[in-house]
Amino acid sequence: MISLQDLNALPAPQFVATLAGVFEHSPWVPERVAPMRPFATRAQLLQAMRAAVQAASPEEQLALIRAHPQLAARGPNRAGLTAASAVEQRRAGLDAITSAVLTQIEQLNAAYVQKFAFPFILAVRGHDPASILENCRRRLMHDEPQERRTALQEIGLIAEYRLNDMVG
Repeated sequence: MISLQDLNALPAPQFVATLAGVFEHSPWVPERVAPMRPFATRAQLLQAMRAAVQAASPEEQLALIRAHPQLAARGPNRAGLTAASAVEQRRAGLDAITSAVLTQIEQLNAAYVQKFAFPFILAVRGHDPASILENCRRRLMHDEPQERRTALQEIGLIAEYRLNDMVG
């Protein structure tokens, strides 16, 4: 864990490197807020990063969404999983699901990608496999613009959890 004071004092490249994992495979987010330092609170830093995502082009937002792994990915699909994502999914019980639940998640993931052309994203902290399945089923009813907004909101929540774990 790094203090906010120490984070603010880092040279820009180290600041970006330290926060690069807050938004999955998207160091451009902390890169855009680095010139705004110092941040008075962790909440202010989070707000600035979320604002950078909201101000990004639709293409950049879509790339951010697509940078996220599918939930409960197995085999070669797990290769791009960051350490943070692996821990989050394990805590949600996705590493210990039955083959029947895995099949349901895989089918829902496939239907979701087919409909929206990006992975289902859920901040899984506080969820279990049953609530993850229910969320995916419910969100499959959304239209694409609504689901894109929801995915970005979930990414913002994931970022909040990660930032809270990382910055004291």
